[in-house]
Amino acid sequence: MTFVSRLTFVFLLILSTLAFAADLPFDLVITNGHIVDGTGSPWYSGDVGIRDGRISAIGNLSGASRKLTVDAKGRVVAPGFVDMLGQSETTILVDPRLPSKIYQGITTEITGEGGSAAPLNDAIIANDRPGYELYKINPDWRTFRQYFSRLEKQGMGINLASYVGATQVRRVVLGDADVQPTPEQLEKMKALVRKAMHDGAVGVSTSLEYAPAPYAKTEEIIALASEASKFGGIYATHMRNESDSVLEAIDEAVRIGREAHIPVEIWHFKAAGKANWGRMPEMVARVNKARAEGFDVEADTYAYTAWSNSMSAFVPAWAHDGGDAKLIERLKDPTTRARIRKDMLTPSKDWDNEWDEITGPQDVMISVVQNPALKKFQGKRLTEVAKIMNEDPMDALFDLLIEDKGFTDCAVFGMSEPDVALALQQPWVSVDNDSSGTSPEGILGEEHPHPRAYGTFPRILRKYVREEKKLTLEEAIRKFSALPAQRMRLTDRGVLKQGMWADVVVFDPETVRDLATFDDPNRLSEGMAYVLINGVPVIEDGKMTGALPGKVLRGAGYVP
Repeated sequence: MTFVSRLTFVFLLILSTLAFAADLPFDLVITNGHIVDGTGSPWYSGDVGIRDGRISAIGNLSGASRKLTVDAKGRVVAPGFVDMLGQSETTILVDPRLPSKIYQGITTEITGEGGSAAPLNDAIIANDRPGYELYKINPDWRTFRQYFSRLEKQGMGINLASYVGATQVRRVVLGDADVQPTPEQLEKMKALVRKAMHDGAVGVSTSLEYAPAPYAKTEEIIALASEASKFGGIYATHMRNESDSVLEAIDEAVRIGREAHIPVEIWHFKAAGKANWGRMPEMVARVNKARAEGFDVEADTYAYTAWSNSMSAFVPAWAHDGGDAKLIERLKDPTTRARIRKDMLTPSKDWDNEWDEITGPQDVMISVVQNPALKKFQGKRLTEVAKIMNEDPMDALFDLLIEDKGFTDCAVFGMSEPDVALALQQPWVSVDNDSSGTSPEGILGEEHPHPRAYGTFPRILRKYVREEKKLTLEEAIRKFSALPAQRMRLTDRGVLKQGMWADVVVFDPETVRDLATFDDPNRLSEGMAYVLINGVPVIEDGKMTGALPGKVLRGAGYVP
């Protein structure tokens, strides 16, 4: 066979293969929808054809054969939403369907806030045992590779990626003590970051308000972030301060990124505490200045005026030295307890004093406890609990922590609506839930979470797009999809385009809404008619299918 003959044969073979592929039926075709593709461009009309988990064609597909048709007339067809801080690494092992997520249209979650699912050692497991026992989880993994393998074996309701937490590697090497690493210990921590990146982590993260993270100096974080940078990672941070010293905290984040040569993502961008209401323009200006200087920094928000964290965050960092058991000992000791009280009542820029940020204990709502005897307090304000316990609110807080071994979570009402809206409107701000996936059913339904766990994305569509018109629909979808996908280097997700993975939502923009409230949080959002993950419906005709088509999304440094 001559060269020309061989070339002709190969050409005809390719043509016949393409013709065969074109004749294959689509697995699913979404018709008659308003396509909002995620880029921020105006909507356009068309059909979306899906085959083998990917978007195979967009256009007029009325004559194409298909196994299933979804009529999206009057509805928006958009990329699935990306939750930039999801916290589901544990609850996905309890209910892998994650109803609270998919009913919001979330198809991908990024998790690992300072602490992360891995690496693990026996000492950390022993300290965190009450949490594992609460959810009836056997922590049988030690590395990210093992954890991801467990997720894939059980099945996942959404896609999930994770940072490796700087707090996590610090705990593995240094424990929970207020100590600084020796050069040898720092090398061990850096090696753990490298191993996590090889296992598929997407970067390194910090949660610098929560012990033992505050004990880390900036130089320690730069060293760890530098390791993640070598593998195309991101540095994400719950900053050291979100109140009186928030501008200094932004500067620290920028310094870490600059010296580690790594992009920075600031989680749940906020101005905390009444004394700081109205400071969001300063914060925006500080980030814009860094960006104008060529530095890659972005942020995300959940757009509620209350945050949520452990009640132990009210206690100064020094009282956490040595871990939860030591904290409880100190709270039981009258002298040390008095010192803790004094520090909480003293305004300070040296630590993020959340007690100083509230106008009163009525601003604190008990949300999740681990001690069954304390469940009667879930959903009550700290002022109510104090009356029941016949104590002042601060002593009630201390005693709740003692009885719950330091694990009590709460919602804190400490932000202003104008600040929240202004943050959301910035073109470099995406969206996070900052809450683990949950369910109204089973053991997860016994908790009283922040309503953001169920409502963040639909709430933005209802409140800021439909009602207040602070965002256009196209811009909101961009913040939910293309912007975070670009940030996380998810090059095959986040936009409706041929060849991309078929993470797709179909919803009515006039009716989509959140139902969860602070008093009644365990309520699924409404309005998602279809949610597809990797081409498979997890919500069909508004109902959960129970399918588990999610994938682990590994970072650029992954070594198979």
